[in-house]
Amino acid sequence: MSGEKKRRIVLWIEYDGSDFHGWQFQPGLRTVQSDIETTLSVMCEEKIRVIASGRTDAGVHALAQVAHFNTTSRITPQKFRLGLNSMLQRDVSITDCREAVDPFHAQFDAVCKTYRYSILTRRAPSALRRNRVWHHRRKLDIDHMRNAAAHFIGELDFASFCPENTEASSTVRRLDRLEITVNEDEIRVEITAEGFLRYMVRTIVGTLAEVGRGERAPDSIPEIFAARDRNRAGLKAPARGLCLVCVDYGDKLPPPGDGRGDIEETET
Repeated sequence: MSGEKKRRIVLWIEYDGSDFHGWQFQPGLRTVQSDIETTLSVMCEEKIRVIASGRTDAGVHALAQVAHFNTTSRITPQKFRLGLNSMLQRDVSITDCREAVDPFHAQFDAVCKTYRYSILTRRAPSALRRNRVWHHRRKLDIDHMRNAAAHFIGELDFASFCPENTEASSTVRRLDRLEITVNEDEIRVEITAEGFLRYMVRTIVGTLAEVGRGERAPDSIPEIFAARDRNRAGLKAPARGLCLVCVDYGDKLPPPGDGRGDIEETET
């Protein structure tokens, strides 16, 4: 077995982060990585390590997390998808599975990522969306939030929007897009960047919410950046409202398979 050539398999993963202690493996705790690695190790009959585009924290969701693993198993990508979905718990779903022909790395080849944060603005909380939104009992000023959002675009030092003890070698990041939309009683903040610092999105959203509540002015954002002081930004928004929407790999994305070997799925 050790002499067989390893294949690189790429997964697209959707998960509800409510009952997970984040993506990354932690001894004695349930994480997305540990669930998938345990299941794949059984399927492949060998120890499997899964590498994702990046970790998500406890309570954070993903619509399309991307991860890869190496294996000597000859299981087809389609059967990996079907097998994983039959064995994993229902709060994790493998939405796509492909084999990388050219060199591919889920973390290092990522060009940019998009996160979405959802805020519910109505008097009553939501029973169905309670683990998907941050509930605000009063309306937020969308125009003020959008005016503040414009100050985040570009290459900036986000030291004020991440923990003071960050392990990152640099706190400079480039935000390509920060869009705020309204869908009935939900405000959705979508942010696209080449990379993020820990808690960066949640702290940006927490700061924008303070602007929406009238607790700080939209034009105060540049002063927060200049201070390079975490205490100058808003509190970080709760994890439950955050979702990793997609990861862009440009032309390095493995192509879809031809579907051969898939099993017909019918409704019962």
